[in-house]
Amino acid sequence: MEVNAEIISVGSELLLGQICNTNAQFLSKELAILGINVYYHTGVGDNPERLKKIIIQAQERSDLIILTGGLGPTKDDLTKDVLAELLNTKLVYNQEAMNRIEAYFKTVNRAMTENNRKQALVIKDSYVLENKTGMAPGMAYSHEGKIYILLPGPPKELQPMFLDEVRPFLHEQGIISNFILSRVLRFYGIGEAQLEADIEDLIVSQTNPSIAPLAGDGEVTLRLTAKSKTEQESEKLLDEMEKTILDRVGRYFYGYDNTSLPIEVSKLLSKKNLRIACAESLTGGLFAQLLTQVSGAGMIFNGGIVSYTNEVKNKVLNVSQKILDEEGAVSSECAKAMAENVRKILNADIGISFTGVAGPTKSEGKEVGTVFIGIAFKNKETIIYPLDLIGSRDAIRSRSAYNGFYYLLKHLRKGE
Repeated sequence: MEVNAEIISVGSELLLGQICNTNAQFLSKELAILGINVYYHTGVGDNPERLKKIIIQAQERSDLIILTGGLGPTKDDLTKDVLAELLNTKLVYNQEAMNRIEAYFKTVNRAMTENNRKQALVIKDSYVLENKTGMAPGMAYSHEGKIYILLPGPPKELQPMFLDEVRPFLHEQGIISNFILSRVLRFYGIGEAQLEADIEDLIVSQTNPSIAPLAGDGEVTLRLTAKSKTEQESEKLLDEMEKTILDRVGRYFYGYDNTSLPIEVSKLLSKKNLRIACAESLTGGLFAQLLTQVSGAGMIFNGGIVSYTNEVKNKVLNVSQKILDEEGAVSSECAKAMAENVRKILNADIGISFTGVAGPTKSEGKEVGTVFIGIAFKNKETIIYPLDLIGSRDAIRSRSAYNGFYYLLKHLRKGE
């Protein structure tokens, strides 16, 4: 069954450029994976007459009409009101949604204003889409051969609702005939061009599963998507393709889907019951910031010392004046002392250090992008990683921190 879809994004803030329409991008990618054609994107402000005209236009050319935004409690949230009027039906209260809204206000110990009840209104006889991360439910409604999907505007609500609620609904409606599964493989330490070159034959000959490379900030991801009649067969296809890929580039692989290097490092530190401390110069506390953004950081992180000057390196981190005078702060010797000493000073199992030149000019005669990372494990030899990084000042600082996580992860995974 071939289905043509259209996405209508509702909200004056989109037209004013106050926010970027990431919802349309997300939905188009997901619908393409499902084999559903998206031929039109439309943005419309919070105006009932203009929205009505856009929906009428969509009815003439599309089978699946997805509207995002305008399901909230305020007067300018009018999407479901306009659609209900246009389709000559009415809105009714959904008790489950109302219970969820009331429970939320009770939890935060705030009085629920009357306009919040509006969020529990849904189109009569619609299929209600549960909102697990917000209050306003979505809905799916069939009328005269067209299917209308109404989704909330906030991406943190829209994305899980589409994945967990809309996809199964479309499958039940027979719009999706295959069971479609996706898996994201994440790689670090290899460029997009090199990764693609290493698996070029797989990309060229891809059929099922499909392979979609995507470069991120210092990392590369591959999205594998398999289609089959059953979930088990799709899983099998993904497993087989993943094994083929990792046989070639597995040394750069670090995790799946929405994980990150800080998350993976945190999980292993917790699993091994290890605590870490950091000494940072050029990164200025960025490593500590990224680590403590992960929930449960208090169980693995003792603390950090930002030693931006030689005086702090010497008087706080106990880096010898001899090293600073003869080798310089930007040196493997300094990185080694920083990692070993911060581990001892903060009573940790692991010490990690960052020293180097972020730019914009040379330092100690060293080129911009010269970086040394030290990793000191208790009762083991300290390892130093010299790096030559390129990019802006911020890019060099960020890449230094993420390289620290990457090398740390490699050490933590040894012997597993």
